[in-house]
Amino acid sequence: MPKKKSSATKPEPFFSIREMLERTVAGYGDTVAYKFKREDDSIAEVTYAEFYERTESLGAALTALGFGGSAVACVSENRFEWINVYLTVLQSEGVFVPIDRELPLSDMLYLLADSESEVVFFSEKYRDRILENRGKLPRVKLFVCFDGEESADCRTLASLLADGAKLDRAAYDAQKSDEHALKMLVYTSGTTGKAKGVMLTEHNLVSSVYYGVQVSGIFDTALSILPYNHTYESVCDILVNIQSHGTFCISRSIKDIVGDMKLFRPSNIYMVPAVAEFIRRGILRNLEKRGKKATFERAVKLSRAMLKIGIDLRPKLFSQILGAFGGRLRKIVCGGAPIRPEIGEFYDDLGIALTGGYGITECSPLISVNDEGSLDFHTAGHRLACLEWRIDEPNEEGIGEICVKGDVVMLGYYKNPEATAEAIRDGWFYTGDYGYLTPDDQVVITGRKKNIIVLSNGKNIYPEEIEGRLLRVEEIEEAVVRGLRDERGDESALAAEVYLNTPVEESELRKKIGREFEDLPSYKRIKKITVRDEPFPKTTSNKIKRDEIRKN
Repeated sequence: MPKKKSSATKPEPFFSIREMLERTVAGYGDTVAYKFKREDDSIAEVTYAEFYERTESLGAALTALGFGGSAVACVSENRFEWINVYLTVLQSEGVFVPIDRELPLSDMLYLLADSESEVVFFSEKYRDRILENRGKLPRVKLFVCFDGEESADCRTLASLLADGAKLDRAAYDAQKSDEHALKMLVYTSGTTGKAKGVMLTEHNLVSSVYYGVQVSGIFDTALSILPYNHTYESVCDILVNIQSHGTFCISRSIKDIVGDMKLFRPSNIYMVPAVAEFIRRGILRNLEKRGKKATFERAVKLSRAMLKIGIDLRPKLFSQILGAFGGRLRKIVCGGAPIRPEIGEFYDDLGIALTGGYGITECSPLISVNDEGSLDFHTAGHRLACLEWRIDEPNEEGIGEICVKGDVVMLGYYKNPEATAEAIRDGWFYTGDYGYLTPDDQVVITGRKKNIIVLSNGKNIYPEEIEGRLLRVEEIEEAVVRGLRDERGDESALAAEVYLNTPVEESELRKKIGREFEDLPSYKRIKKITVRDEPFPKTTSNKIKRDEIRKN
């Protein structure tokens, strides 16, 4: 099969977020930077020049009020105003603090206080909850709502922008952060008091963008669907899009993704594997319902055969399916979990490159990317050029904890020197992920260190591997594997809890699972299966909350 053309580029070096944005404005000021639906469903378009003016106005207003070097928090659903605040603060001497909007109120208030934020921006949805708890946020001196009317205790974004437009911007423009000082404070998932604040610098963020696009780039139009408080979206999508001077289309909700793909006609989308799998299953179910699945499978065989001789029939053979993606989609970038090969192959058969990567918040977040020019769905790709990596204490299979060092590694955990010392040792960041390196220096992720199941026979089981096998059964939507304890209390076998998308008899389900596990050793096979009545609880990035399941 012919190689796809890589989207990787090598941009001119830049050393700050301000330099990156100003360079894009100078060369592409009239290009539409953002598209999004207004409340009346009309489409708003903002050019790079117009966006830059908004950051300048907001920055001038905040600086005049004395908050140019403050920690500034933001609690909101995905929207254009969030990005406006984000880029304004990144260009200042301040620190940006994205807060997960799905957190319980008590956790949200704890993080706002722990971060020592002096300004908090929020949307109307969170206005009452935040303002009613002002007494618990003594350090916050300025409350700003994206919507609604201004009041004595709450400014609006519109009023700050209007004030800033009349002010001299020199003081804001003159601000320059130490590139190695705290610039963005991102809290990991965890209950009150347990979430860790990851301290990222401007150098970390710039390095992630600059070296990331050298491994895998993007195209001209992005559709944004993932939560902005996660670094995968805020750095790898939002910042990379600015550096690449693309048009960034904002989806109000992941529920709108199908309609928004047709509306905005993106060339690339960032998503998590669970969403890519959901879309794949939906397409296949629809084909089966219409009696077209066999026809589709024949078309795939024909397409693969023709690709071997350099003829690409995919745009014509799969035009109807591609139309559901807007007709222009060339690339899906997946992060947050490994991609199962059959999912990658499905999209490749359609002519859409599904590229995987590996990252962690503590690494800003990018560690490696699998470029569409050399797709290998069994690995998470090559490391960024600014990184070194190694496997700590590898076993006989070469599997051990993945350790990295380089320009994207965090400063440490905020106000938590003990956790920092445990995670960063001799300059190496211990990721907590297990995996191995291939002969050509690509990384394969086998699972999280904390999830490993050690059976009584001494075998280490990575539940993610077994769950991937289970998800090959078309009726299984979600799966979690854990150790099954015997009468002595030892974990001697494996149990699986699954959620089905289609009802199936238990005997038939067991047969299908058995077929998927035929080539695995007996200790990796499932002894007990439990079917759930509802989906597993998940984080905002669509990861299953394993800790909550263990408690139940």
